[in-house]
Amino acid sequence: MNRFRFGDSDESSSDLDDDTSGLPFPEPLSRASFLSPDFDPATYLSSLTNRHQSLEDLRQELRELDQLLSRQLLDLVNENYQDFLSLGGALRGGEEKVEQVRVGLLAFHRDVQSIRDKVETRQMEFEQLLNEKKRLRADANIGRALLDFADRVEEMEKRLMIGEHNARDAADDSESESDFLESDEEEETDDDGQLDENTTPLVSLKRLEHHIHKYVYLTRLSSRIGDDHPFLLAQRPGMSKIRSALLLDLKKALEQAKQAGERRDNKTLAVLRLYEFMGEDTSAVSALKNLTI
Repeated sequence: MNRFRFGDSDESSSDLDDDTSGLPFPEPLSRASFLSPDFDPATYLSSLTNRHQSLEDLRQELRELDQLLSRQLLDLVNENYQDFLSLGGALRGGEEKVEQVRVGLLAFHRDVQSIRDKVETRQMEFEQLLNEKKRLRADANIGRALLDFADRVEEMEKRLMIGEHNARDAADDSESESDFLESDEEEETDDDGQLDENTTPLVSLKRLEHHIHKYVYLTRLSSRIGDDHPFLLAQRPGMSKIRSALLLDLKKALEQAKQAGERRDNKTLAVLRLYEFMGEDTSAVSALKNLTI
């Protein structure tokens, strides 16, 4: 090694003794140097580069340090031998204390388990109440939807003069639809601009489209709620009457479109689109066949 200066022969050794006679004597190795948690032999040896001693002297010093530590350990054991022997006697009778600790731990475990059971019970109750709240909220939403459905069916029956609703009720409701009648006024005149007194009243396509939109909304609302709901089953006769009334008006509008002159094709297509919107393509085909005949 190059870290330490040591000779290979007597002649060189004598020369080295002459050369190093004035160098300081190396300090003894410190035991504290070996107590570091990250002690590394190579790193420790590299830190001894300034020690002017041979490798053999360093080994001898390490052996002496090892022997010193062994003697100190032996002396320590001998000095405290009686204490070591009395330690076993001091532990006698400790079974009672251990049992007390074990009993205390068991009682603590039971208390913890009891608290855990209560928490789990409360959690289950909370989940049940939460599910009940969700169910009640869903039932309330369905109830509001059913009431809305019933109100809309009754309103359409009035406007279409179905069932027990007479013409006076329909006339009162028709005031709110005056915009449909006014915007569709030209559809209710013949080519000369005069009303045809010898034919049935012309069907307003805008008002009919308005009614059909409401009817389709009812069918979709019924599908969302569930067509087999008892309340909706009770409303089926009314819905069937509304459907029949709308199909009758569509048939009349188709017949009148045939006599619309230049606007015949446009009015016919408009009526057919209403058939399609209602999902009554089959009824439209049947009406067209009867119209052709």
